[in-house]
Amino acid sequence: MRAAQPTRARLWHVPQMAAILWGVIRLTPWLPRVRPYRTDLRVMARITRAGWVRMLRDRRGPAAFIARDGAMVHALYVHPRAQGRGLGRALLEDAKRGQRRLELYVAEANAPARAFYTAHGFAEAGRGCGADNDEHLPDIYMIWHQDRSAEK
Repeated sequence: MRAAQPTRARLWHVPQMAAILWGVIRLTPWLPRVRPYRTDLRVMARITRAGWVRMLRDRRGPAAFIARDGAMVHALYVHPRAQGRGLGRALLEDAKRGQRRLELYVAEANAPARAFYTAHGFAEAGRGCGADNDEHLPDIYMIWHQDRSAEK
């Protein structure tokens, strides 16, 4: 089944996108819950209003979203019910369109995400101790360059 085209998220999608985030956090034992739910909703509303968020739907509603400001990917989450169906790939490919470079931070402990980004042309460009992220977990800075991807 081919994934639908990503669309710009709207404010009325915020509760469903927050539920995607919370579902992933709930099923990820090493990922601590660091903010109250209402803070997540406020942040999600702010970045949605700013136009940073694109999402994909399935027959049950929003199933995945990406938050990107320019070259910086701040978040990419796929609802647990929809994982493994190419939604993350479709969102990342959409984000790459028209960009020469993308960058992101991924938790060092998140081996599946690191492998996903590596498979999609991102390369490690640095490591952090977690002092600059909300969870205070060690992270890896990764970069994708359009010209490097064309060489593969």
